[in-house]
Amino acid sequence: MARAESSDQQPKNIADFDPQKKPKRNNYAFACAILASMTSILLGYDIGVMSGAAIFIKEDLKINDVQVEILVGTLNIYSLVGAAIAGRTSDWIGRRYTIVISAAIFFVGALLMGFSTNYAFLMVGRFVTGIGVGYALMIAPVYTAEVSPASTRGFLTSFPEVFINGGILLGYVSNFALSKLSLRLGWRMMLGIGAIPSVFLILVILFMPESPRWLVMQGRLGDAKKVLEKTSESKEEALLRLADIKEAAGIPPECNDDVISVQSKGNRGDGAWKELLIRPTPAVRHILISCVGIHFFQQASGIDAVVLYSPRIFEKAGITSSNQMLLATIAVGLVKTISILVATFFLDRIGRRPLLLSSVGGMIVSLATLGFSLTIIDHSHKKLTWAVGLAITTVMSFVAFFSIGMGPITWVYSSEIFPLKLRAQGTSMGVAISRLTSGILSTTFISLYNAVTIGGSFFLFAGIASVAWLFFYTCLPETQGRNLEEVEGLFGNFNWLRDSKVAKKRVAANRSNGGASRASNVQLVGAKGVSKTNGNG
Repeated sequence: MARAESSDQQPKNIADFDPQKKPKRNNYAFACAILASMTSILLGYDIGVMSGAAIFIKEDLKINDVQVEILVGTLNIYSLVGAAIAGRTSDWIGRRYTIVISAAIFFVGALLMGFSTNYAFLMVGRFVTGIGVGYALMIAPVYTAEVSPASTRGFLTSFPEVFINGGILLGYVSNFALSKLSLRLGWRMMLGIGAIPSVFLILVILFMPESPRWLVMQGRLGDAKKVLEKTSESKEEALLRLADIKEAAGIPPECNDDVISVQSKGNRGDGAWKELLIRPTPAVRHILISCVGIHFFQQASGIDAVVLYSPRIFEKAGITSSNQMLLATIAVGLVKTISILVATFFLDRIGRRPLLLSSVGGMIVSLATLGFSLTIIDHSHKKLTWAVGLAITTVMSFVAFFSIGMGPITWVYSSEIFPLKLRAQGTSMGVAISRLTSGILSTTFISLYNAVTIGGSFFLFAGIASVAWLFFYTCLPETQGRNLEEVEGLFGNFNWLRDSKVAKKRVAANRSNGGASRASNVQLVGAKGVSKTNGNG
């Protein structure tokens, strides 16, 4: 207290009242995040390319709508296998080599699909690719969150979603570019060329550093310190981050050797499932509900129905030409990619909650309007240009609103809220829920709109999104600017909701009084000796 008082009594200059300069972005952490997230390009490409390839596969292999649903949607079901074992794998061999495994599995899966001779062979390739999807979805956000400084973690951890969107756009472009090839060759080329970037990724990822948090869990404090010094904004921040990680891992502060022995129990994921599911603390239970909820609602609100079946939606809207459908689909990918790029710059400025709630609000309006326009088109005996235009516009607005909030924040949020020793397992559970929900939706969407009409299906998604908004408002605290080791303290009660309201009132009051306060502060600087006499009589 004495030290605080003495510092308060020091005279201040006008420069002291200027706003603090924003820290420079750490280029090394930036590069690590990009490299780790590039596996997501492969996932995005597969999602995007299958939306158009399915048209040609159905014609070439003479399969029905149910088989198309199974082909398109079961990738997400298969990814459950990858997500289930990725957490354990990353705790065992490290985050970096788990990313290598993910890229290698993608390589094998793409080759199998590209050389498929029949439907069964193609499904084997989808199974292998699905395992790679599970690995990539789990490991890329975890690695990026663990190497990123708190000030830019939201920005950097959103990169996997950015690259997924970039991959989707590339898949759409590939559909259009290769659609001119022969029917037998075209769709095989679309699927097979996904193997090429996998080789590049495997080679590049080997030059990445290991996650400092995983290194601490292995007792390799010296290596962890080196990585933290490269990925932090200062040496002081690196030491603070190291101290927080050691505390979270249960390592005494006085242990400062480069290599120490650590107990394997609790540090390699042993007992993590018991702590998550059987004996969770109130904070862990709240975290788990938040993670499962945000992943469930991300997919249940209908994004995969739009991304995977956009050609069919445009066909229902009145666009019958294959070229026009594929071009409209490219426009969807372009809007989605631009929107996610915009979102990355606001995650660490605006915060998670405002972006997420605004995003879901826009999705609700877009889905309801899309359902209305498609219902009008469905019940009209002539082509209504305004309704077709409205349907296309609301598809674009839906993917835009999704991409500015719900898309990236799901991965950012779920990768930063779990305690260190539960992070891999907790994130893999979130991925499993995401893939299961996505798989169910994408394998039943055609049957759904045949049962309740295409417009009715989007009214249903609007209702689900409304429930999601209420869940996010009541259950998800703001994590912006917090170190990973501090985030757990936000969960377990709802004091954060009350505190956030108080903080907003305080900020508003400070802004209203800001001009007068600054003027008085400047006058204090001009009055000689005021700072010294203040409080001392």
